[in-house]
Amino acid sequence: MAELCDLLVELGFGDVRSLLQTGNLIFRSRAETGAELEDFLEAQAAQRHHLHTDFFVRTGEEWKQIIANNPFGEEAKRDPSHLLIVFLKRTPSPDEAKQVQAAITGPEIVSISGREAYIVYPAGIGRSRVTNAFVERKLGTRGTARNWNTVLKLASLLPNSAADK
Repeated sequence: MAELCDLLVELGFGDVRSLLQTGNLIFRSRAETGAELEDFLEAQAAQRHHLHTDFFVRTGEEWKQIIANNPFGEEAKRDPSHLLIVFLKRTPSPDEAKQVQAAITGPEIVSISGREAYIVYPAGIGRSRVTNAFVERKLGTRGTARNWNTVLKLASLLPNSAADK
């Protein structure tokens, strides 16, 4: 994580901070956002550190909307560690989104909004067949998951904290 933080500082990003050791970074940027920034960071990590990984970038405003748009508010309050958000590289089509829920044979519930898939695991995550790989395969795009507790911790690091909601 220290190398990733250093990389962003070298590239001119400000207020670079990390949360946990799982690749969660908060930073300020005057550069473009979205896919162009993700592509740029992926290329720089590969070129400078031989690190081939996906970057999933969301602005502070997008992060606030992700929290506000959570369709599983009760579940988030009752059992936040069993609510995950899969951050996706691209927005899936409505048909792709329907295919995910149709393929689920267990008690998991999925709601997809934009580039995020909200997933509730009422029976726990460990034995669920609704894995990150399952979601990626069904939606045809890469993704990375964070539980609701981590989403709120990251929000608390943003200016004008989104966690107040």
